[in-house]
Amino acid sequence: MMNVTRGRTPFLLVFLACTGLLAYAYYAQFQLGLEPCPLCILQRLGFMLMGLFALLGAIHGPKAWGRWVYGVPILLGAGWGMTTGARHVWLQNLPADQVPDCGPGMYFMLEYDFPLMDILREAFTGAGECAEVDWSFLGLSMPMWTLIWYVGLAVFILWALVVNSRGSRPLEQ
Repeated sequence: MMNVTRGRTPFLLVFLACTGLLAYAYYAQFQLGLEPCPLCILQRLGFMLMGLFALLGAIHGPKAWGRWVYGVPILLGAGWGMTTGARHVWLQNLPADQVPDCGPGMYFMLEYDFPLMDILREAFTGAGECAEVDWSFLGLSMPMWTLIWYVGLAVFILWALVVNSRGSRPLEQ
């Protein structure tokens, strides 16, 4: 049986997961007509960062501590995604009277060259449109699913990094 924590395999699995998740996000946007809110776009950045470093790790196939060179940015991308995902889920679960007012949309802010810090501040403090639930699967909204994926991928890559840094091998029977 193949050990998913060894060699290039964990990086390849994370890359494939991130690619599939981003592909579905763009499918939902361009084919299903679901316009992403600012926090949706920020969550995509986390998957892009994770996918990029996972691809680099899969290509390079580092040994020992070199795995952490790719693993740490993957974990940082997951941390970014968990932060934005948690904020998004929180906004979606607020009572309607407590949802913050909508500011200008992200595309508007990007088109008119708003400073990056203003865009991030608006996404995290305003962004009332992020409270709308336009899509759900098994009773969970898309931000909840992304949060689950971020946590799952972070746990998986951390497990793969720790198991390989200890040099542990599976018990043979």
